[in-house]
Amino acid sequence: MLSIKPNRRQFLRSAAGLTTVGVAASRYLDAALPKNKITRVRVYAPPHPNPLFNQSDLVVTLETDSGLTGIGEGGSPDTLAQSAGRLIGRDPQFIERLWQDMSRAFFYPPGREKEDAIGALDLALWDIKGKTLNLPVHAVLGGMVRNYCECYNTAGKIPGVEPGMSIKERARLTVEAGYRAFRMGASDLPIYSTFNTHERLNQLYNDCVEAREGVGKNGDWCVDFHQRFDLSDAIRGCDLIQDLAPYFVEDPVRTEAFGEDLPILRRKVNVPLAAGEEWGNRWDFNKLIEAHDIDYVRATLPNVGGITEMMKIAALCETHFVGLVPHFTGPIATAALVNSLGTFSGPLLMEYNFQGQTLSYLPECLDFKDGKLYPNQRPGLGVTVDLKQLTLIKEITEPVTARAQTYFRPDGSITNW
Repeated sequence: MLSIKPNRRQFLRSAAGLTTVGVAASRYLDAALPKNKITRVRVYAPPHPNPLFNQSDLVVTLETDSGLTGIGEGGSPDTLAQSAGRLIGRDPQFIERLWQDMSRAFFYPPGREKEDAIGALDLALWDIKGKTLNLPVHAVLGGMVRNYCECYNTAGKIPGVEPGMSIKERARLTVEAGYRAFRMGASDLPIYSTFNTHERLNQLYNDCVEAREGVGKNGDWCVDFHQRFDLSDAIRGCDLIQDLAPYFVEDPVRTEAFGEDLPILRRKVNVPLAAGEEWGNRWDFNKLIEAHDIDYVRATLPNVGGITEMMKIAALCETHFVGLVPHFTGPIATAALVNSLGTFSGPLLMEYNFQGQTLSYLPECLDFKDGKLYPNQRPGLGVTVDLKQLTLIKEITEPVTARAQTYFRPDGSITNW
């Protein structure tokens, strides 16, 4: 057997040499991975695209001169164009630097729709990173801390569930299918129906009793208020169902009032609260997490700005012992959630909405079984796309420099315009 014993003196000489090379920081960084250059960004529509901006399932590809292609999801043609133009000609390995440039190169900071587009491009950058290293993104981020990601189902596509079935039966079948929790809406009505909040609250208690009976004494269920209740009604609704022990109450008040109303609600009720599916980056969540005014953050991909931003939100949550219950958007973004939040050590429950759907343009994407999402060892995000089934709707090949400017600190890091 060949044995190599480290020589301390030789090791110190090597370390000194690395220090000398490290003086030229940019040269050292440039040599970190094989050189790639982004040459083209393309945007494709799937067969039945989601028309909602921040639940976009448009497929984004980042092509490089080495032949590697990164896959992302989200955004719209207009919101993607400017940010994608900042990537043309750039090396995709410096993801944080590119994220900062896309976010800061234009005078106005990105709003939630543009943050979603930056997130789509960020997913593709991480996909390239994993493919370059021949590793799944979760391995690049430090490795999975869980065997699988527990899920709850939104659309009710559970084997055996039929239209008109009682909440109790739906809840029972959901748990039997392997899902961690049954989810229900507190205020679902036909479109354009009159919405009487007091009437809905009266019905809420009876519906939640059925949910508790369906999942059993030790089962889990959650209820979405859909932001349709004012603060006083949200307080009453939470009080009504407290003894039924919901896993959480989702979006109990309107998003615009989160900063003011959620802290008040937190002090007045004794049920776990989850919020944030319509929000953007870590600055939206920071104060609520720090004050523990929510128990679960509903941040999702690509809405928050991609994996780069999601990991910072996860770090905030871990610091304050707040869980993550990410909202669903598209299937590729869900695969990215498994790769990123599978490395988060805090409580995690993922919303799943694709059971029973055939997504033929994604021959490899989600590894779902018995109510759980599993990691895989495929490089990058682990997603394969059949582009022949998609419609090309946008192509970006030229850098965007008009009305864009990047400012640097003396050490070369990016600062604000």
